[in-house]
Amino acid sequence: MGPQHGSPTAGKAKNSKLAWKGFLHSIKPYWFSIIFSILLAIGSAILNLFIPKILGDMTNIAVNTYPGIDWGTISGKAITIVILFCISAALNYGQAFILAIVSANYTKDLRNKIIDKISRLPISYFDKHKYGDTLSRMTNDIDILTTSMSQEIADISLSLTTLIGVMTMMLLISVPLSLISFIVVPISVLVVGKITGFAQKYFREQQATLGVLNSKIEEDYAGQIIIKSNSYERAAKASFDETNQKLTKAATLAQVFSSLSFPVTHIFTNLGYIAICVMGGMFVIEGKVNIGNIQAFIQYVSRFNRPITEIASTTATIQSLLAASERIFEFLAEPEEEPDTEPALTIEKVKGAVEFHNINFSYLPDTPVIKNFSAKIEPGMNVAIVGPTGAGKTTIINLLMRFYEPDSGYITIDGVPTREMKRADVRKLFGMVLQDTWLFSGTVEENLRYGNQSASLDDIIVAAKASNVDHVIEALPKTYKSEISEDSDNISAGEKQLITIARAMVANPPMMILDEATSNVDTRTEHLIQDSFEKLTHGRTSFVIAHRLSTIRNADLILVMRDGNIVEQGNHEQLLKSGGFYAELYNSQFADN
Repeated sequence: MGPQHGSPTAGKAKNSKLAWKGFLHSIKPYWFSIIFSILLAIGSAILNLFIPKILGDMTNIAVNTYPGIDWGTISGKAITIVILFCISAALNYGQAFILAIVSANYTKDLRNKIIDKISRLPISYFDKHKYGDTLSRMTNDIDILTTSMSQEIADISLSLTTLIGVMTMMLLISVPLSLISFIVVPISVLVVGKITGFAQKYFREQQATLGVLNSKIEEDYAGQIIIKSNSYERAAKASFDETNQKLTKAATLAQVFSSLSFPVTHIFTNLGYIAICVMGGMFVIEGKVNIGNIQAFIQYVSRFNRPITEIASTTATIQSLLAASERIFEFLAEPEEEPDTEPALTIEKVKGAVEFHNINFSYLPDTPVIKNFSAKIEPGMNVAIVGPTGAGKTTIINLLMRFYEPDSGYITIDGVPTREMKRADVRKLFGMVLQDTWLFSGTVEENLRYGNQSASLDDIIVAAKASNVDHVIEALPKTYKSEISEDSDNISAGEKQLITIARAMVANPPMMILDEATSNVDTRTEHLIQDSFEKLTHGRTSFVIAHRLSTIRNADLILVMRDGNIVEQGNHEQLLKSGGFYAELYNSQFADN
């Protein structure tokens, strides 16, 4: 199988144009709501722009009417400010409320699309990609995308509106004073941007080193027996200290640089204030600007700095959004399984005759795994497939289940080519018990009913007894209602395997596949599993893949594979007498034991 590859570590999209296109297309159903929320945000920002000007007008009224201050007019303007505050807050809440609903629904839709996509992907995708990468796209990337969307749409709208509005108001009050701010504030932002760049570099290094440190802690904790048995404590501690020191250095520099942002901004802002106050005072004395407008102008200056900083900081967030968008829609664009043949053939009553007709198959071009494989299995036969690692044993099962399609040749069940049946119909014909004893979080009863939702509790109990696991279940606190999961520590690996056999019995399929199902258990549990297998496969066509050749002595037919070919076939006695490759494998295992 092809090598697996993980997620990209870069924080930027490889193709920003395609990432934008995918993102904008995905939010098309929400455009009306998003545009409406943007208009609300703009309305809120515009209303806030008038408040400093009105406050300045109140100051002018107080100065011009002193000592007989016109409290009536001032009160009217104060009420206006309160009304503007309330309406602005309502609009701001409205846009946040709408975007929160859009974000929640968008997240739900994206996750539904990913789940639907997973069900339509070929098994080859999962063989070539790490599970963690797909899970990361479904969790981290979607969270980044939806969180960024809900925050940045409002922030950019507010920031741009505020920036344009503030610049307009400042220019209306005084062009010379505005020029001071237009020079000082951007310089401040540029300097802070450079500082932030250094900080981000060390923050990235900090996160990367933290990941390495966490891995070391986990490995050292889990591997204490190995560490102590090899007297590796000093080396392990030295390695940990080196990584810990690297993390400390990165964290310190990250905090040092990030902490500089505020004081640098504060210095430039105060320098601007000083220049504005000095020049503004001169303008007031000269009668060019009244004092209320200077007051309003200073408030606008404080508001002018914020949107520029927010827009600058949004750039990094947008890059994360695009990177997440690219990974999500890259996954959604993955090739899916070929559509089933229409109209599809069906098998009314399954007998269990299986035949492989000149099968050739390769996972990678020019690297054949199965070469001209043919075999005929009669109904009810117990077929064992043996051979060294890489011989193609599991590949035969993958082809039988239509997880992969042959490059040439075909497979029939009861004379019906599987390629002319629906994949789901083919897979329903088989029950599978694998080496990996997969159980999901839930009760024992729910796990046993997994393949047959209509099974009664009596059916489940009968299957549990037949698979020799009933005594294990009865010993649990709530018996069949007990909660279990893959990492349950109250059930051993062998007991979990017996539960998976019972699950297959409850499903009651016409044929069975047993893939290395006894490779990780002790001898006593192996005997129990073997007894369960015999009950499970009785009267059914079954395929057993096993490394322990002692477990398949009673097979009706043993197919011996080597380098993608059947080199021998027959029963146990026949193959031993022939003294060929099977006898060599069997005797080597016996000698090892």
